[in-house]
Amino acid sequence: MLRARLSEALKTAMRERDQAAVSTVRLILAALKDRDIAARGRGNSDGIGEPEILQMLQAMVKQRRESIELYARGNRQDLVDQEAGEIAIIERFLPQQMDETAAAAAIAAAIAETGAAGIKDMGRVMAVLRERHAGQMDFTRASAQVKQTLS
Repeated sequence: MLRARLSEALKTAMRERDQAAVSTVRLILAALKDRDIAARGRGNSDGIGEPEILQMLQAMVKQRRESIELYARGNRQDLVDQEAGEIAIIERFLPQQMDETAAAAAIAAAIAETGAAGIKDMGRVMAVLRERHAGQMDFTRASAQVKQTLS
């Protein structure tokens, strides 16, 4: 489904001559192809699944946000604008992000479901969250919340 949306978005951007969207979607598709090739080496001939694609997209957004911070410190507004534009295009393919209350509820449910009692159980809780909420949750923040709750 997401692969089809990406391919269709590329065609649409090319038809509309939206050069920023064309280059960003091509970057996404190239990264996806790299991950698919790596997955074939692990015996997965179909390529990576939707959750892994969503994680890849989130990583791309995170990388661009970090670049924006660096470019802003270097007074490179042109690059800041370019990265922000790429983030906007990538986020079109991500599901709606959970708000703080929904994320806290999901974390509480995962902790209750896994029976986590201490920091040693954090890995199991995070695995459940990644499985159920890929693309919907900022796992850096979630990790900090889980750690705080289990401490």
